[in-house]
Amino acid sequence: MKNDLICFSHLRWNFVYQRPQHLMSRFAKEARVFYIEEPTYTRYPDKLQVHIDPANGVHIVTPELEAGEMQQSFEQRMKKLVDQFLRIYHTSEFIIWYYAPMALAFTRHLNPLLTVYDCMDELSAFKFAPAELIGYEKQLLSKADIVFTGGYRLYEAKKKYHHNIYPFPSAIDKQFFSPARTDLAEKPDQKKIPHPRLGFFGVIDERFDIDLVRRMAVLKPDWQFVFIGPVVKIDPADLPVSDNIHYLGMKDYKELPAYISGWDLCIMPFAINESTEYISPTKTPEFLAAGKRVISTAIHDVVYPYGADGLVGIAGDAEGFIEIADHDLKVKDNSAWLEKVDQFLSHISWNKTWENMETKIQELIGNKINLSGTEISHNSITDGLNPLVNAE
Repeated sequence: MKNDLICFSHLRWNFVYQRPQHLMSRFAKEARVFYIEEPTYTRYPDKLQVHIDPANGVHIVTPELEAGEMQQSFEQRMKKLVDQFLRIYHTSEFIIWYYAPMALAFTRHLNPLLTVYDCMDELSAFKFAPAELIGYEKQLLSKADIVFTGGYRLYEAKKKYHHNIYPFPSAIDKQFFSPARTDLAEKPDQKKIPHPRLGFFGVIDERFDIDLVRRMAVLKPDWQFVFIGPVVKIDPADLPVSDNIHYLGMKDYKELPAYISGWDLCIMPFAINESTEYISPTKTPEFLAAGKRVISTAIHDVVYPYGADGLVGIAGDAEGFIEIADHDLKVKDNSAWLEKVDQFLSHISWNKTWENMETKIQELIGNKINLSGTEISHNSITDGLNPLVNAE
């Protein structure tokens, strides 16, 4: 990719490392990538904070809006900051990549080479989703040149709304997680937790089946349930509390293999509700790459293909989880199962996903060049600053 990529996302770059981080860090190897987050609010005049992630070169752009300032609408203020950003970074030929349909409110005036909508979730089904989201997504689907979806279930739901749409379910950086198959040094906050350990990492929110976890912990008081990740959109006081349930909080992505290495099984206790109907959990291939057997509720994109291929156990209730876990904990030789896992994982990776996406994007740009009869050039510039843009 030769052209700048500007990504508008509802997720903080330094929150949970997931699909946007995997993809944007790979695009940043080929071009400048600007990851524009949702705004924060301060007591100072509107400005942008910009810093470059030293690990991958992605420019993280955070709008900061003055709290209480009402002279202009939110959309006007954000549009002003976005236009200012484009001028400062001399970005005139670019691709826009949307994760956040609501960003269309202050970007619809832009004229990108290409508009990409990577629909990673059915955001309208999530807790506290704004009522306007559905309308903005319809507009984005009309505007986008190409649409990707984060899973097959989501693809089936969206394909009737766009002529150029492709499913790209969760992939894996197998090399990163495979060290968990060895006995890595125990993390201090996990070291004293007895075995067997059944673990989960990820965001703990409305998709988390609180009652299921509570029931398992009661039925198996000698099993330890370990949860890693931030608690958002639900009251932490509502989470089940027991001597055999351990909430270790949010961890750096680089630490995850060491934690998983110390688990006996991995669990995905997702609630079956509207917020999980279309999810394709990234942690499914991650747990498998770590060499751990996995038990999940019947999430569509986990059942197919993972459950159907015998890679993941599927349970409908606490008793079902325990029955599968009892069996899996007694298995002495996982070699045949691991061979099957590795064969499956050999066909999916974030590198392959990125390469396939880039190929489709370049084909579209090439078609536009042929239709217009003009050559698209790339501006080579040096990052600039002005008083309203701070770089770290």
